[in-house]
Amino acid sequence: MSTAIVDDSAPRSLSPRALYQDVAERLRQQIFTRQLEPGSWIDEMKLASEYGISRTPLREALKVLAVEGLVTMKVRRGAYVTEVSREDVAQVYHLLGLLESDAAALVARNATDAQRQQLRELHDRLEKQVRQRDAFFATNEQFHLLLLEIAGNRWTQQIVTDLRKVMKLNRHHSLFKQGRLTESLAEHRALMQAIEARDPEDAQRMMRAHFDSGLEAAAA
Repeated sequence: MSTAIVDDSAPRSLSPRALYQDVAERLRQQIFTRQLEPGSWIDEMKLASEYGISRTPLREALKVLAVEGLVTMKVRRGAYVTEVSREDVAQVYHLLGLLESDAAALVARNATDAQRQQLRELHDRLEKQVRQRDAFFATNEQFHLLLLEIAGNRWTQQIVTDLRKVMKLNRHHSLFKQGRLTESLAEHRALMQAIEARDPEDAQRMMRAHFDSGLEAAAA
């Protein structure tokens, strides 16, 4: 039995998180886990019943996901989970490569010893998870997001966060490929070496190569 999201229409003080945001997060996770497949129509009445809410917060949540690129709104047809083309994937990888390689250079140049240690701890976790795809996937994302946080450009963080959401729609994500986890880990090792050596040019080059290899694997 699914747990309903409380839809209390009675007047109340504002909560730290609005109902539609909780609904958006639940939808987001259903999309990422393929419970809602790319290209599939989103049945609003069914989901509202499943969540135990009215359609109003559901529609607000769909607007949020449409802005993020996870949902496509079609006139008189409703909402669909976005499908990404090979061209979309190539463009996303290209932008991520540019933004995250720039962030890697900043981190190599400016990160404190404590911040480098945080990255090292996540990398060491990746070393142990190389045969556990889902765990590796999650830690890999934590590593990249932490690197962006340390770089300190909130606009880059915002753009990359949205691009990474779109990348998760890709049925042929590079980390799904046989042997790609091992390759990705080797690329992370080279990146960490550059960051720990405080070599911004090498860190930038290693991160760009990491995304180039990811795109090559995703396009194969």
